[in-house]
Amino acid sequence: MHTVAVLALDRVIPFDLSTPLEVFARTRLPDGRPGYRVRVCAERPEVDAGAFTLRAPWDLEGLRDADTVIVPGTADPTAPLPPAVRDALRAAAARGTRIASICSGTFPLAATGLLDGLRATTHWIAAGELAERHPAVEVDPDVLYVDNGQFLTSAGAAAGLDLCLHLIRRDYGSAVAAHAARLSVMPLEREGGQAQFIVHDLPPRPRGATLEPLLDWLQENLARELSLADIAAHAGTSTRTLIRRFREQTGTTPLQWLHRARIRQAQHLLETTDHPVEGIAARVGFGSPTAFRDRFKRTTGVSPHTYRRTFGSPPPQSQTNYLIAASGRASRRAVR
Repeated sequence: MHTVAVLALDRVIPFDLSTPLEVFARTRLPDGRPGYRVRVCAERPEVDAGAFTLRAPWDLEGLRDADTVIVPGTADPTAPLPPAVRDALRAAAARGTRIASICSGTFPLAATGLLDGLRATTHWIAAGELAERHPAVEVDPDVLYVDNGQFLTSAGAAAGLDLCLHLIRRDYGSAVAAHAARLSVMPLEREGGQAQFIVHDLPPRPRGATLEPLLDWLQENLARELSLADIAAHAGTSTRTLIRRFREQTGTTPLQWLHRARIRQAQHLLETTDHPVEGIAARVGFGSPTAFRDRFKRTTGVSPHTYRRTFGSPPPQSQTNYLIAASGRASRRAVR
């Protein structure tokens, strides 16, 4: 039987720890036998898990005969990796053990040097820090997970489920993975290259800067077709001076700032209204829906329709209809 060892580091994130425990422990083969033997390993008998203290049944020796080691995320991913844990992970890798990380678990895995020269991912909010601390790792912040064969990394939260289902599919095929996905109430078809849903900040608007009135004007005129010359004319300066001031005060160019503001406004409209995508494209200043879709996907990693399905709030009537339909289905089941 395939043995999965889940490594519980100090300040482990409970959700990241429980994901592989639940998914692998519930996996069944076609004849009903369990597909995995799952164990929790730690350097010390007790581990700080934030809201509670975890008592690990296995020490680091539990990694020695494991087929797969999972490294969940921790609340402090930049904490130094204990030498004993580093050595245990390196020894497992030397034996050919498959090692995967969930969310910020990529940090301790990267600290072993095992990811040097490889592509890896983590939660988008920590990707910059990972790249800065481990420049030898090619950090891709836009994907759900990365499979390098022996070493795999995943983004945050639900992406850990995606990674576990991917491993099951590698080990036992799609049928077993599909059954595990149904038990987890997860779609099996989310591939690793699908983009993370990244929350993009508002474009920089430094208060008190000389550009503040111009930035306010741009925000109020997102729907207008504005060229660099138009913006410079409104500011009463040359395009060259305008670009220089933008670089100094916002860290970007006028047109890049404008595109970012338009996409952020489009995200707001997709989340809070039922306006058609074509209408939103016009409202935020894109000349064509196609240009809007292309720019939106380049910026956010997903299409406007996918973004709306994920983050949009259904209108009250839709919610009411859904509740009525659900109530009706429940009543019919009760009658049966």
